[in-house]
This record gives sequence, C-alpha cells and structure tokens, in this order.
Amino acid sequence: MSEDLELVRGSDNPFEDVGLPEADTKLIKADLAAEIIAVLRERRLTGAAAAKLAGIQTADISRIRNADLSRFTIDRLVMILNRLNRHVEVRLTVRAVPAEHPAPVFS
Repeated sequence: MSEDLELVRGSDNPFEDVGLPEADTKLIKADLAAEIIAVLRERRLTGAAAAKLAGIQTADISRIRNADLSRFTIDRLVMILNRLNRHVEVRLTVRAVPAEHPAPVFS
C-alpha cells in the first residue's frame, strides 16, 4: 500500500501554520517558556526552588513546564527569566501580511 505524500513547507511559526489566533504571541511565549525550562534543567531546580528564585508560585512553574501559558504575558515570562539571571534580547522584524490574511476590522 503506497501513498504519495505531499510535502508542505511550513513557516517559522507552527501556531500560524495550523491557523491559531495570535500566532506570533503564542510563538514568543513558547520560546520564552522553553528558555525558562532550559534554565531549570541546567540548574537542576525543583519547582519550589525555581518559584522562590523567580518570585512566583510553584503552580506557575508547573504551568510553564506543561506549556499552559494562557495565564502568562510576554513581559511576565521575561521577568521570570530575568530573575533566573537570564537577559532577554528582542529583535523585531515587521512584515506585511499577505493579502489572503486581511487585517481584522475593529468597530
């Protein structure tokens, strides 16, 4: 049973590729959370120890580890990284939205 598969190239944002709203925000949050998790692994921090260092609740560390980022803003994730002795540098690239993705109209 042989099927021909079509190769589809994605963008640099998997959230955009699957059509999720606020894809850019989701990607930034995911990147920041991944860095937080990397710091916790590198330093072998428990949830309680990480929470104490970051000045947040242990449950928030658990949420980050489980990629439940809906309660976090980008600036809060940056603050957590700063408190874990990581400096965040942002590089911004703005590009036009293709015509097939019109900007939302607010009334």
